[in-house]
Amino acid sequence: MKIRSLESFKVPPRWLFLKVETDEGIVGWGEPIVEGKADTVQAAVEELKEYVIGQDPMRIEDLWQVMYRGGFYRGGPILTSAISGIEQALWDIKGKYYNAPIYDLLGGACRDRTRVYAWVGGDRPDDVGAAAKEKQGQGFTAVKMNGTEEMHYIDSFAKVEETSARVAAVRQACGKDFGIGVDFHGRVHKSMAKVLAKELEQYRLMFIEEPVLPENNEALKEIAKYISTPIATGERMYTRWGFKEILAQGIVDIIQPDVSHAGGILETRKIAAMAEAYDVALAPHCPLGPIALASCLHVDICSPNAFIQEQSLGIHYNQGNDILDYLTDPNVFDYKNGFVENLNGPGLGIEINEEKVRKLAKVGHNWKNPVWRQEDGTVAEW
Repeated sequence: MKIRSLESFKVPPRWLFLKVETDEGIVGWGEPIVEGKADTVQAAVEELKEYVIGQDPMRIEDLWQVMYRGGFYRGGPILTSAISGIEQALWDIKGKYYNAPIYDLLGGACRDRTRVYAWVGGDRPDDVGAAAKEKQGQGFTAVKMNGTEEMHYIDSFAKVEETSARVAAVRQACGKDFGIGVDFHGRVHKSMAKVLAKELEQYRLMFIEEPVLPENNEALKEIAKYISTPIATGERMYTRWGFKEILAQGIVDIIQPDVSHAGGILETRKIAAMAEAYDVALAPHCPLGPIALASCLHVDICSPNAFIQEQSLGIHYNQGNDILDYLTDPNVFDYKNGFVENLNGPGLGIEINEEKVRKLAKVGHNWKNPVWRQEDGTVAEW
């Protein structure tokens, strides 16, 4: 069996899907995307075609090594995301060839279902108490919310109090046992992150996420001195080499690699295994589409240290189209009591509605994240 073609589709709201077809008619799907850089990743996939067309799709590790190491320059969000999407599609093909779910080919399931959480509040968090209560009513046992809007290197305590009041509203609305993740989104610099994290500790959060930008990860050690709240990070880190130092230093409690950014399904499984050796939990990042979510779940299902999964159903980014819209059977992501059952179909265990993909690819998208500024006019982190 040989790889015959790769075809990508830029579909709303902000995703890029990839179809890989073999000469035996087996098709695999992947999701190579960097949010806001779909055209750039699409170009990277085109450049990688010559490494994979005509090759055996079953040799996933070898093809990954060629794509990653075949160029002198490697890593980073664009190239690694392009590789991730191709790799996901190859696993989908392999699973379909053997008539087995991907996790069975990675050692088998170690759980029957995976806990999931929902997003509330949007980019500029508002009305989170009522939104969290609504998600709780839908069966979710945890939510995640953005903590702040713009925040300068040193900022007013009023912004800290605003964040505290929002988190308090969720805790009051949903009770003491409800999981709350607060995403700092890299918007907060070290000095204010210490203040904010300490103020929020009273709410017994499930975790705080990306309290500082990943290029400032050394600050996590200092922030951890002030709090007992678990610290999560990793959505903007790529491959096992990107996670090596932070795990060795013991400065994080939860890693959040993105299966569409970090190198694909097997690479994320390797990162999860590294984290397990350091007694660190796994909670893959995934505010993306159905292929990315399915890929994450296969890693979760066979990773003992996975404890919860992000998913984008109803997220504020999904304007006009949502993750279930591209599936022929949306029931595969049937959330019950805050969990989703294991995917049991071959490969990714989902069936993409190709007709709908082709139709909406004609619409496409040009999604970009906003550019924010502080009151003094300087650029702020989004």
